[in-house]
Amino acid sequence: MTGPRIPPAPDSGAPGDPIPSLARELDVVRRRVDTLAEATEGLPGRVEEIAGLVAKLTDALAAVTARRSPEPAPSWLLAPSDPDELHALVEELGSWLATVFLRYPDGAQVLPECWLWHPDAVEELLWLMHAWCAAYQGATASVGAAGDWHDRQRPGVVARLRKSVGSCSIERHQPRPGWSEVPSSPAEVPGLGHTGRIVGWWATGRDQPPPEPAGFPEASGGGLG
Repeated sequence: MTGPRIPPAPDSGAPGDPIPSLARELDVVRRRVDTLAEATEGLPGRVEEIAGLVAKLTDALAAVTARRSPEPAPSWLLAPSDPDELHALVEELGSWLATVFLRYPDGAQVLPECWLWHPDAVEELLWLMHAWCAAYQGATASVGAAGDWHDRQRPGVVARLRKSVGSCSIERHQPRPGWSEVPSSPAEVPGLGHTGRIVGWWATGRDQPPPEPAGFPEASGGGLG
């Protein structure tokens, strides 16, 4: 006796029919899309939050970079030969001297009328002015820098000016017979005549005793010839 015939499942379709399989795959895709939509529901807000954080970090990095790269002070000794630029430097320095430096009694005492005749004095005052600007103005300003300017930088410049120009006067720059003239040109670098001997020794025999200076008798057995 033959048993009852079991009909095929309704969604199985005829053999080779792709529709049921596609329906199942479509259902899986739909569920994945629903899951993804739930997961990304607050994504736009989070993207904006991250963008704001990146902007803040960028600003902070720029500020740190600016603090690490302060502007260099101009040099009077290496200043350009353009009279207009030099005049602008002196005008700016003179204004700062009147506003800041001469407010300190010891500063007023050590700055003679002839300070512009002394390139070393102008150089000192220029960098001191820019150190003050860095301590009090701009992105690099800080209480610590201001304290360093008062405790170390300004007193150091005042002490050096007292030694170099404190006793000078405008009259000393008017040459008269019998008067000692103030040097106006830089001093020669001493010892450069020995460069060849020292370079040869340091390049090839620095572990040996150095050669004796030229013009002196060589010690027997000592140094390089």
